[in-house]
Amino acid sequence: MSGCGTLSYMSRPMLEVIALDADDARAAQAGGADRLELVTDMAADGLTPTVATFRAVRAAVHLPVRVMLRNSDGFAAGDAGARAALCARTRELRAAGATEFVFGFLDASGGPDLPALRAVLEELDGCPWTFHRALDHATDRAALRKGIAELPGLDTVLTAGAAEGVGAGLGVLRAEVARAASGDVGYEPRILVGGGLHLGHVPVLREAGADAFHIGGAARPGGWTARVSADAVARWRASLDA
Repeated sequence: MSGCGTLSYMSRPMLEVIALDADDARAAQAGGADRLELVTDMAADGLTPTVATFRAVRAAVHLPVRVMLRNSDGFAAGDAGARAALCARTRELRAAGATEFVFGFLDASGGPDLPALRAVLEELDGCPWTFHRALDHATDRAALRKGIAELPGLDTVLTAGAAEGVGAGLGVLRAEVARAASGDVGYEPRILVGGGLHLGHVPVLREAGADAFHIGGAARPGGWTARVSADAVARWRASLDA
């Protein structure tokens, strides 16, 4: 199955918002989001949504939707059965029209689980995807980046700069944005900053050259049991565009 191509986004800073359902998606779009990350079960930090949820979100908004591919909490792909189940779900999502994805797996040594990554990539047929925050839990960030650099379709890396979140990772993020700007090997994918991101972090990150931001709880002033707030997303949109 094909249908995936190279994507481009507008020149303004990109704002990606986590959505759990169609209501979240509509609110994020109304607030000025540029892209959605679609997940379920944030108690497990975001797992693969159902095909029905994807279809409802796709019908509700015109924004690009990146779908999480993840069976369980943590960054291990699981055993052969778990990997097969994830690949089967990926095929179902592709058949339903999904063309963008989010995933990332570590092996027992804390490096990229390349066999698991390649198994999923075989189902994507070149679709663009984000390597998510597994990077922040890797034993060697630079080695992981180089290890995944040639994987097909990889155009984004979601990172907070540290496992503890953006507040702890600001120095790493500034350094990696600079390395990306200089064309270092492994730093070609766009850096999407997320994970404990607050509005107060935006000025220093923008000054450093960061141009893509990812929010989840920050779009939900009422917590994860509440819907995405269009007003909260609009405040982020205004801050990024200032």
